[in-house]
Formats: sequence, C-alpha cells, structure tokens
Amino acid sequence: MDLRREFENPCPHLKTLSLRRSRGFYDHDQRSSGPTVSDSRGRVVRSLRMAQTLLRPEQVDDLVAQYREGATLVELASVFGVNRRTVATHLTRREVTIRRGRFDPSRIHEAADLYLSGLTLVEVGVKVGAGPQAVRRALASHGVVIRPGGRSGSRITAPTAVGG
Repeated sequence: MDLRREFENPCPHLKTLSLRRSRGFYDHDQRSSGPTVSDSRGRVVRSLRMAQTLLRPEQVDDLVAQYREGATLVELASVFGVNRRTVATHLTRREVTIRRGRFDPSRIHEAADLYLSGLTLVEVGVKVGAGPQAVRRALASHGVVIRPGGRSGSRITAPTAVGG
C-alpha cells in the first residue's frame, strides 16, 4: 500500500490539525488544573482566556423580576456582573419577551431633522437616547426615507479636522 498517495492531498481539517501539532499546540493543556474559583457573585468558570460567571437559580429569578419591573438589559448586566447577551439568554430561557429599544415619540421631529441633516441612525440614536433600530423604525413609520447603510467617506472636512 502506497501511503504517499493517501496523504498527498489532505483535506483542510487535516492540514489544520497537522499545522497545530507541528507548532506544539497540543503539547500542553490550556485549561487550569487548579480548583474552581468562587467570588462574591458565585462560582466562576475559567476556560481559555475567559472567565464566566454562573448565576445561581435565585439570582436568575431576581434578574427576571427586575427586568419585569423595567430594568434594562445593560443595567442588569452591570448589576449581576455578566454580559448583556447573557442576561438576554437567561430571560429567553425563562420565556420572557425581550423589550425592544424605546423611542420617545415626542422627539420624532428632532430625530428626523438630525437624520435629514446627514447624521447616521447611530448618531441620531445617541442624541435622542434610543437605539439605531428604534430610531429607524420610528423614522420609517413617519415617512422618512432611510438611506442605504454605510458611508462613502468621512464627513469631517480638512478645516474642521485641524480645528478651524
């Protein structure tokens, strides 16, 4: 049996495996051999270069209750020391409907003027205190034509950039 023919043209996965092995990637275990770490928030799981905070069931109950009382994802993430997406995941698991970004309807004219002056949806959202998608929905529902995404170039002109 001619092995050269079998391994002459390896698949991409085999090439990656071979390259990693030749660079010593598999020579040492990257996981900590130490005990599980705990802090004031609870058990912390350490994996490759990232720490995860695991919320206890009673903490998730508290998180859900606070969200139903009006707290935002960002506020809850800060309170519980986790990522905003982690909060959303816990809420989804508990079958809680995630609220969309809120837009104050009394500011629609201000938002429209800012958008029509050339600001992006993100920039308008920062000025009126809402997310870009909430701004997009509000402007579109009031008949404002939404520009295609992306910018062709920077709006900063040379005199402005220099300070003039």
